[in-house]
This record gives sequence, structure tokens and C-alpha cells, in this order.
Amino acid sequence: MALTVLNEFLIEDPSPPLLLYQLNKTAQLETLNYQSCYMQRVFTHFPEILFIHRTYNPRGEVLYTFLVDGPRVPLEGHLSRAVYFAILAKEDAEGLAHMFQVFKKFNPAWERVCTILVDPYFLLLPTLAMEFPAAEVLLSAFHICKFLQGKFCQLALEQPVERLLLTALRSTMCSATAGNLRKLYALLSTCIPPAQLPALHSHWLLNDRIWLAHRWRSQAESSRYFQGLEVTTRLLSQFFGTTPVVEKGMSALLRYLQQNSGDKVSFNLGPSPPNHYTPVEGSPESPKVEQLVEARIQHSLNAICTGPAAQLCLGELAVVQKSMHLIGSGSEKVNIQILEDTHRVQPQPPASCSCYFNQAFHLPCRHILAMLSAHRQELQPDMLPAEWTAGCAPNLCDILGSTWSETLEKRLAVALLTEEVSQLLQHCSQEEFERRYSTLRELADSWIGPYEQVQL
Repeated sequence: MALTVLNEFLIEDPSPPLLLYQLNKTAQLETLNYQSCYMQRVFTHFPEILFIHRTYNPRGEVLYTFLVDGPRVPLEGHLSRAVYFAILAKEDAEGLAHMFQVFKKFNPAWERVCTILVDPYFLLLPTLAMEFPAAEVLLSAFHICKFLQGKFCQLALEQPVERLLLTALRSTMCSATAGNLRKLYALLSTCIPPAQLPALHSHWLLNDRIWLAHRWRSQAESSRYFQGLEVTTRLLSQFFGTTPVVEKGMSALLRYLQQNSGDKVSFNLGPSPPNHYTPVEGSPESPKVEQLVEARIQHSLNAICTGPAAQLCLGELAVVQKSMHLIGSGSEKVNIQILEDTHRVQPQPPASCSCYFNQAFHLPCRHILAMLSAHRQELQPDMLPAEWTAGCAPNLCDILGSTWSETLEKRLAVALLTEEVSQLLQHCSQEEFERRYSTLRELADSWIGPYEQVQL
């Protein structure tokens, strides 16, 4: 039966797929690794982020589905992002390693995988790290959402409470800002009994690295993303997860893919790029690359800097995200303009800028962050002084605190203006000095009283 089913796929597929399978002693399908030519082309074009989903059938046999993910990947077409199917004889470290090794032999572009998204029940992380040593393994936002939905149902909460939590969860997943995640975390702490709260692993909501991989999506894109994955996982469950016979499940799934090949046109793939193709960071065709780069800059700031330093720099990055223009560069310095006076950036470590923020705090300012974003780079430890490195500045934490405040922002603005006025007064003629000083004197008297009460 297994050979009959597999031969049908090889005959019906106009482009023969890559297929590796093994039968057991009773001639039943034991392992399977399948990838069509189209799947291989999709992965070659979008290898940076790999999403792994597992589907179990009634006999406990598991189907691994690899999907491409990330800002460059179109969302249209159910299962059109699937790039690999594998069935394991045994889901242990050896079986998993064999599956990944076959995948890598099928796909030379595997070396360009930067991030792998998995579900919370995926326990063989050391094997995954060994086979993809350069990739970062993260929990996927979709699987965390499904995990929490399942837990809400298992806890048998009162119906109004369950509805409230599900609504808050859906809303947060479509706008996974740090503030919204903290609100959901607080809501869980309030609504879930303390004894049952640890089972929800609500601390995942406060792990910013998980959500940086998802946060670049807009609210509409997030909604379509979750809906698309919901349909995809239901199709996998419908075809493979409901039948105890592996061959029948795979036959139905692959036949569905062949009959719905029209989804492929949504990718608009050109010729396959060569193996030395530059990764996503420099690709001009990506409308969301800038958001992904900024998310990586945020992560590097949080990872390298102290809390106060990261908050100060994130305030600068917020300005960069609203308006940024790279206006010119030279061999040693880069000119940056952000709807304000032009400043000069010295990119060589430790990076420096002529603006007051960098001169006062010796931290990466908006101009340095703009340069990093424009060059698709991340913050490096040698780009800031040692006293601002994480774990090295407890006294500075006491001085500045760990949050950006409006008062501090005003204080910096006043300090910048004071410095500029001081420079102008020091480098002008005596006649000009008298005129400017008289103007400032009148302004001070009108604001805070005559000269006898307060000196300028």
C-alpha cells in the first residue's frame, strides 16, 4: 500500500519531488521525507525564519511540517508556505537528528536559517541547536496563543472570565506591544487562581525576545497571520491527524497540495537565487526589512546595555522610527539628518556623535541608531563605554532609574538648549554679546522675576 501511494505521487507530480522513505518489516511506511521542487524553491528564497509545526495522528505518529516565516514571506494561500514534510519512526534525538540531516542535504540554503520557531512542547532543543548551530530557537507567538487557549478551556473557568481572557488574548496577539503583554500578564494574575497560574507559563508574555520576532507585523497583518496559520494547522489535522493510517493521511494531504497548486502564484517566485545569495538584511524587495532590523536593534540594546541605558537609547530609537534620513557618508564619518540640525557620526568603536545626547551620556543616540538601521547592523558591545554595559553600572541605575520619563526628556532638552546658547555667547563679538545678553535678561525677568531675585 505504501509503495502504491508513493508511486502515485511520483507519477502525478509534473516535477518529481525529493522523496526519501523507509518501510518497516510489514511493508508499511515508517519514515518519510518529502519536498516538492516548488517547496525547495520557496525555502531557497525565504530561508531566514523556519516555523516547525507537529501534527499527531490517533496512533501517536507525528508529521513534522516546516513552513517559512518572516517579513518577506507573503501570507496568501493555505499551506503555500509549507516547504517540507517528514514522518519519524520514533520521535527521539536520533530520529530528529536524522530528519534534520536529510532536510539539510535536500536544501543547501539551510545555512542561512537565522531563527527557528517551535511550540512549547518541543523538548529536544539540544538536538535542534546541534543541527542548526547558528540559528536562534524561539517559541512561536502562534503556538503560545494556542497553548493559552487550551489552558483556559482545561481550567474550567466561569464562562464570562473565559470569554474575557480569550478576547484579551486575541487582542494582544494582534498588537503584541510590551504594554499590552504586561496588561495580559496582569489580567492572568488576577483571574487565574494562584495554584493554577504556573501551568500557564505566563512569564512567556514578558520575554521580549519572543515577541520581537512577531512585533514587526501590523495589527491587520497579525490578524491575517494567525488566521492563515489556524487554517493551515486545521488542514494538517484534517488530513493527517484524523486517520490512523499514515499512508492515507499523507495521500490526502499531498493530493490536496496538488489540487490547490494555484496558491503558488501568490509568491511570484523568480529564478532560484544562487547559494551565495546575500541574506534578507540587504534585500530591497522586502517592505518590512526595516522593522525587522529595528527589532534586532532593540534586542541588542536590551541584551548589551544596562536598564537605564537601554531605556534612554530606545527613546532615541523611537524618534528614528518616525523620521530618518541618511544624507551622506564618507570614508570615516557619516552625516545623519533627522528633521533637525545635521550631526556627524564616528562609526568606529566606540561610536560617537556630535549631538548633545551622545556627548553627555556617551550612549548610542538617534543618529548612531539611524546609521545602524540604514546599514542593517546591530549594536555591538564595543560601541559603548564599559560603564554602560549590562551589570557594570549600579550607581548609574540609581541616578537615572530604569524608565524614560517626560521630566527627564524636558531636562535633556533644556540642557541641550543651554549648551547651544552658551556656545553662541562665547563665540560672538562684544557688541553682539551685549545685545543677546540683554534679550535673555528681559526674557528671564518676565518669566522668573527681576535681577535682584535671580541671577541669569
